[in-house]
Amino acid sequence: MYAIVTGASSGIGLHYAEQLARDYHYDLLLVSNQPAELQHVAEDLHARFGVKTHALPMDLAAMDSAEQVFQFSQENQMEVEVLVNNAGILVFDLLTQTDPKRMEVIMHLHVVTLTKLCRLFGEVMAARGKGFIINMSSMTAWTALPTIPLYNATKSYVLAFSKSLWYEVMPNGVHVLGVAPGSTNTGLLPFPEKFGRFLLRIGVTMQPETLVRRALRRLFHTKRKVYLAGAWSYVTVPLLKHLPDGLIFFVMRKIGFAPKK
Repeated sequence: MYAIVTGASSGIGLHYAEQLARDYHYDLLLVSNQPAELQHVAEDLHARFGVKTHALPMDLAAMDSAEQVFQFSQENQMEVEVLVNNAGILVFDLLTQTDPKRMEVIMHLHVVTLTKLCRLFGEVMAARGKGFIINMSSMTAWTALPTIPLYNATKSYVLAFSKSLWYEVMPNGVHVLGVAPGSTNTGLLPFPEKFGRFLLRIGVTMQPETLVRRALRRLFHTKRKVYLAGAWSYVTVPLLKHLPDGLIFFVMRKIGFAPKK
């Protein structure tokens, strides 16, 4: 049986690939837009865990990328039991200053490709009567934050889509899990190094390997629709939803995530 992991060349996706091979013994189809890094990951996981690995370099923001991934799996007779939609982009900028082409990349990657992959592989899984899908959302899906409007809006889509799809395919033996992490120690967030270490020490930031281990445990051993990752998320999400807008803007300006005027 195969697991597909998108964005598998680094970060959270790399940990998904490693743990699916090491702990669950899945063969792997790894997809990323970093060919050299992806090939290295595929060779390393094959050498260490003895699973079959296929590296498929691809720009997942292309409109037909989902169809290409599906066709590759069909041509190579891969029986895909797990789909991890992990590939994503985090861009900090005001919408009015964001390159329109960059906007298209984010929307295609987070929304179009993810949805198509769920459609194509979900149909096969449902017909087989078994399958597992993880869609990576974010804690920001529950709130509005300046400088990442496309990110949190598309992650809101991922979360709502995943919950709705759960109801559709669960009767056919397919478990869909929307994973919504908060701060994760992957180097994407522009925190000063000292502040980043402090967040990690007090548990606000989670290590990616811990996030992945807990997400996979919930995927394979529960029927939950959503995994809100990290104890702090259960505090910050309700808090952010009810804070006055003026206070949020004040804080965001202080830490440099919102314009002064």
